Amino acid sequence: MATGARITGSITRWWWVRHAPVPNPEGRCYGQTDKDCDVSNDALFRHQAALLPKGAVWYSSNLLRARKTAECLGAHGAEFGEVLIDPDLAEQHFGAWQGLTYTEIAEKHGRNHLFWLGPPELRPPGGESFIDLRERTVRSIERLTEKYRGRDIVATAHGGTIRAALAHAFNMHPEAAVRFEIENVSITLIEHFEQADPAHAWRVAFTNYMPRQVVKAHAAASRA
Repeated sequence: MATGARITGSITRWWWVRHAPVPNPEGRCYGQTDKDCDVSNDALFRHQAALLPKGAVWYSSNLLRARKTAECLGAHGAEFGEVLIDPDLAEQHFGAWQGLTYTEIAEKHGRNHLFWLGPPELRPPGGESFIDLRERTVRSIERLTEKYRGRDIVATAHGGTIRAALAHAFNMHPEAAVRFEIENVSITLIEHFEQADPAHAWRVAFTNYMPRQVVKAHAAASRA
């Protein structure tokens, strides 16, 4: 530690993994629509699986693309047993926007927000806002951090969920949180220090870790 502070309490580490890419040639918002994902990039999955800790507790959102990503990481060398399901880790529900193209949302509904489908406080009809997403994500984080104190937790989830976790860790405004880039199958590591003041207990080790050359090589081979 740069400060020389002694760590006397446990450290709980959250290894967040965004799900694999969802084929979406029409550019439609899918949110909590239960879409399948493309897990064909074996080199990427082997690389990311090797980074994940042994003996961790594994959680996934209830959506297929997150569950399948966890299973594929296991098939490529990550060590885990049962993958537990937590619906609070699901992506933001975009309500009536789900099924519309991103262009339609930007032109007619989303106030043309640069980094998200709409301002974080905006709740689409029949859906939830990013602020709503943050609240339920934090419920899960606090519950599981208490339950598995001092353990590694691997969570396969979604771009919105991981941004919400970063917002919680940094205690940042949601408008800032949506500016993070979270790529498919990237890893983000966030640590909780038990001994710390609750307002300063989280540290972000790294975000959006991704071997981009592996991704580019797979894309080129797919086009060939």
